[in-house]
This record gives sequence, structure tokens and C-alpha cells, in this order.
Amino acid sequence: MAVAREYRSFAEVRPALAGRLDRAATPCLFDRIDWFESLHGHCFADRPPHVLRVTEEDAELWLFLLPSDTRRLSALANWYSFLWRPIFLSAPALPLQAALLEAAALHLLADHAQIDFYPVQGEAEQMLAAFRRAGWFAVRRPMGGRHVLDVKGRDFAAYWAQRPGRLRNQVRRKGRGAPFAIDISKRLTDALWDDYQHVHARSWKDAEPGLSFLRALAERESVAGTLRMGFARRDGMPVATQLWTVENGVALIHKLSHDRAFDHGSPGTLLSHAMFAHAIDADHVATIDYGTGDNAYKRDWMDERATLHRIDCFNPRHASTWIPAARTAISALVG
Repeated sequence: MAVAREYRSFAEVRPALAGRLDRAATPCLFDRIDWFESLHGHCFADRPPHVLRVTEEDAELWLFLLPSDTRRLSALANWYSFLWRPIFLSAPALPLQAALLEAAALHLLADHAQIDFYPVQGEAEQMLAAFRRAGWFAVRRPMGGRHVLDVKGRDFAAYWAQRPGRLRNQVRRKGRGAPFAIDISKRLTDALWDDYQHVHARSWKDAEPGLSFLRALAERESVAGTLRMGFARRDGMPVATQLWTVENGVALIHKLSHDRAFDHGSPGTLLSHAMFAHAIDADHVATIDYGTGDNAYKRDWMDERATLHRIDCFNPRHASTWIPAARTAISALVG
């Protein structure tokens, strides 16, 4: 029989996990305890986490959630999250995964009126079915995409030859005379972070609320040797920057920024050219992931788009959910 337990702080979660979602045991960055703990601490510190653990025999399911109010939960994720998914430990077979998810959904049904999960990819159908079996009214909606490049053994020259002509022409024209010096660092220093903030401040109209989260991410990945922080500079001054991580054959593109005063020179595009070349020919990655968002420029660099889904679950025992549930269902039908 499945047993559920809730945790309301990461101080409780860490001993219960006993290292099983640490870097050494967890290949995917977005499944790690460090990721969730840092995301919560830097972006959601005003709300306690709501972490659910369900066990049956030696198998476990972990759901990292966040309260929106007293009756509503959301996935512990935001715009930095490439994906969110249920995390299974001890590699349970699919039928046991389904049973664990259904047990989690039944447990949550007792105290919550609404739950939303985003961004969900491959696990969407499994989650939808489990929550429906447990008695939730659950709706799945496509909501954006995730752009990914399967390198397929190509070197950078072969990859670049297959990019759209307009992109290759832009890099050739803007790169004449090497107008920008490019450097890619694996170790974070205070000086590099100052340069990063200098570019970032000139890239957006409003300050980014999660800049401290990015700093913490860069620090952790620097220590692990997985950080790739690129800069394009003009006369020593940083004018474009990119924050990537490279691990287990996968390059993740976390953040791009450029000084808008240099738009005419396309320093961000030239820096991307160098970053892709380094990831493919120096790091020998198998996959490059541009993360969430359907920005048009991503299609020029990537070959595939995976659909991301949002799953909204409504507890029919709460009359307050009936109208939102109906509206969500209509929204899913009309696309």
C-alpha cells in the first residue's frame, strides 16, 4: 500500500532524500534537489515549499510543489525551468509509476481545490490519466515549445552548413574584421559576474527578479566544471553574454543578454556562433537545448521543437472550481 508524506521545508527534504537527488545520482539538472532548493530560496522565498513523497515497497515518487494560496498548488517551476516532472526513485515499472501518481493525486484531493503543472513534456499523458482516476477534473493544454538540437554526430562545420542561409550570411557579414572579441569561461569570478550584470542591465527594460538565482546557478556549475559563460567584447567592454551549462552530453542555454546599443553589430548572434561551435567541437555534446519559449530566432539554430503542456487539475468537491474548470476545458478545445 502506498504511503504519502508531506514536507514543508528543504531542511526536512534533504535528510529524507539522503543524497539521492544530488548531482552524482541525478543526470538531469532540473530534477536535482539543488535546483529546487535554490529556485525556491531565490524566487519563491515568501511561500513555503510543498513537497510530497509517496512510497510503495522500495519505489518512491517525489512531487516538488508550491502553494499559490491555502487551497491551490503549482509546480515548483518558473521561466528558468526547462521542464517539471514527477520524480521516481528506484526505477519503478510503468504500472507502479501510475499507482504512485494516483496515490499522490488521491492524497492531494483531500485538502486542495486546484493544482497546475507546467512545463510538462513526456509525462503529461501519464499524469493526466492518474489525476483523472483519482477523481480530479484534469485538462491538458499545449503551451509553448522547447527547442532542441540533436547533433547526430556532426561536427560544427556540418551543422553550420545546414543552417538557414540568412543566418549564415548574417554571421559572415557581421563577423568581417572580427569586430568583437569572444571569450568562453568555465569558472565564474566576481569580475565576470560584474561583466554579466553590466550587459544584463543594458539588455532589458526592467531588472530581472531572479538575477540572484542565476548567480547561484553559475557558482554551483562553476565548481562542478559545467559552466560555460560566453562574452562578446568591444574594446574590452562586454556587449553580449550567454550563460550555458554542459553536462552528460547535453548543453543547456539558460540565458542570453546583449547591450541594445550594439544591435547593429549583432554581437549576440556572433557569440551564439562561437558558443555552438565550442559545445559541438570542444565539448562534443550530443544535444543542445534552448529551453522554453517559441522565439523565432531559435528555429534558425535548432532542428526540433517539442510541445510543452500545462496540466490543470480541479477538485470537483469544491464548487469554486466549477467555473474555472469549464473555462479551462473550453480553452483547451479551442486551442
